[in-house]
Amino acid sequence: MLDFGRGKYMNADDGSRSDTMMRAAVVAAPGTVAVDTVARPQPGPGEVRIAIEGCGVCASNLLPWKGSEWINYPIDPGGMGHESWGTIDEIGEGVQGLAVGDRVAALSGQSYAEYDLAQAGAVVKLPPELDGQPFPGEPLACAFNIFRRADVKPGQTVAIVGIGFLGAVLTKLASDAGARVIAISRRSSSLDLAREYGAAKTIVMDDHWRIIEDVKAITGEPLCERVIECVGYQWPLDLAGELVGFGGKLVVAGYHQDGPRQVNMQMWNWKGIDVINAHERDPAVQLQGLQEAVEAVASGRLDPKPLYTHRYPLEGLGEALDATRDKPDGFVKALVILP
Repeated sequence: MLDFGRGKYMNADDGSRSDTMMRAAVVAAPGTVAVDTVARPQPGPGEVRIAIEGCGVCASNLLPWKGSEWINYPIDPGGMGHESWGTIDEIGEGVQGLAVGDRVAALSGQSYAEYDLAQAGAVVKLPPELDGQPFPGEPLACAFNIFRRADVKPGQTVAIVGIGFLGAVLTKLASDAGARVIAISRRSSSLDLAREYGAAKTIVMDDHWRIIEDVKAITGEPLCERVIECVGYQWPLDLAGELVGFGGKLVVAGYHQDGPRQVNMQMWNWKGIDVINAHERDPAVQLQGLQEAVEAVASGRLDPKPLYTHRYPLEGLGEALDATRDKPDGFVKALVILP
């Protein structure tokens, strides 16, 4: 069972507020969230404590929000929040190169709260160019790590299946690398977004065989040298496999967390394709992606601000999760903003 870091924070006995307490969102049961007053976490050796400015809402939160028998409830205070940025307010023993007052993006795990802890090696300082800007570093880091694994070359045709936050950033990175990007997604607003981020062609994701024929009409029989699946469900994975040409690469970027998948191994064998699971678990690689993302946004090579479409207070986490699930018109990514 998943425990989302249980035991890291302690509940306050009397609900009081002081300089040792904080507010944190607690998912008590599927579809139920409240903001509780709990003890602030204390940094141990090699850790920093971050006063959270905000945290992005990830689609991976939706299964715990919906409910699953293998998840322990209540989820710990702040649990599921892992796309945070803020300012270091306390440093543990042995930390070097970081100081109280540094504004950082963090790879941490309980950031639906006013404070969270992170390993010192899992934060990146945000330069002055990013002052005042939201910076959900973890999903940006994911995009850069996925793009590196995809090994996109100039002149290639790259199909991206699913244009949300991740798909939009990957569209920009691939098009800037000199590839021709075919963006495939359900919503017209997503396809508009893909064009803004550099897609050469867009296709509505509604009919399996018609999509394949549309891609063939664009590419000819060779199909695509790279296909990046960014949805996390069976049909988009099936579709993505069909769109890869002989000797190409299928990059699985969608988070497939709701159960096993079946794949057409006969087709994959026949085409001789490489299949890449682009979910990085090496902390050093995760950090590399975060560093690359910070540099790209600070330099102006990537502007993710149009992707932050919906903002909520901590008390609105349930609404943010519902919006992430239901995707109202124009929705790309929700941010939980703390005062």
